[in-house]
Amino acid sequence: MDSVMSALVGFLTAQLTIGGAPILVREIVGNLFGLGSAYLGMRRLVWAWPVGIAGNILLFTVFLGGVFHTPQDLDLYGQAGRQVMFLLVSVYGWWRWAQTRRVVAGDGSGRDDAAVMPRWATGRERMVMLAFAVGGTVIFARIFGALGSWGPWADAWIFVGSMLATWGMAKGWTEFWLIWIAVDVVGVPLLFLGGYYPSAALYLFYGGFVTWGFVTWLRIQRQDRAAAASSSSLSSVTTTPESVLDGAR
Repeated sequence: MDSVMSALVGFLTAQLTIGGAPILVREIVGNLFGLGSAYLGMRRLVWAWPVGIAGNILLFTVFLGGVFHTPQDLDLYGQAGRQVMFLLVSVYGWWRWAQTRRVVAGDGSGRDDAAVMPRWATGRERMVMLAFAVGGTVIFARIFGALGSWGPWADAWIFVGSMLATWGMAKGWTEFWLIWIAVDVVGVPLLFLGGYYPSAALYLFYGGFVTWGFVTWLRIQRQDRAAAASSSSLSSVTTTPESVLDGAR
């Protein structure tokens, strides 16, 4: 037991020096879990959620620098809070995708690994997202500012945008990829200025990655529409002779 605790403490306190700046190993590992979760999400695999949760737990301790005495010694309450939000929404996403996967696996389509079918959000769903994005950013900017967060407005949008993107991923809305891009545009400068270089580098890489994910989900949507149209045409062709015979009778 002592050896396990010693190894855990060693991991939590381990640092690397990159370009003269101390970097926590757990920040690097947590971001790698986040990247793995995004890749699995693009593949629509249920494992995206538990892998993401592991990264959220690690990064929560990183972004409360004043509490956990990280090298940056900065409290980004929005960044830390979104790890808690990720964890809660991920539990829902994990359950929803697992349910969908069981349904898809049993429908005879052969897409046993697909845990969600991508679709565009409806007009009403988009209006709700927009209202939540604007209202949520204003509210959380005030909250984070009162708590003494470093960069409260940017921190607030990253928190709210991440919440929307994660919820959209759980729902299977293709727009969630675009929301992530908007989060990255704000997140990269904030994290670089704060000295969270591994997280900033991940956000930068993530911008290209989510573009790839967006294109991938669009392709899947088109393939599904084409398959549905083909199935409808086949059904029409096979029923026509019977209809003709009925008319002849």
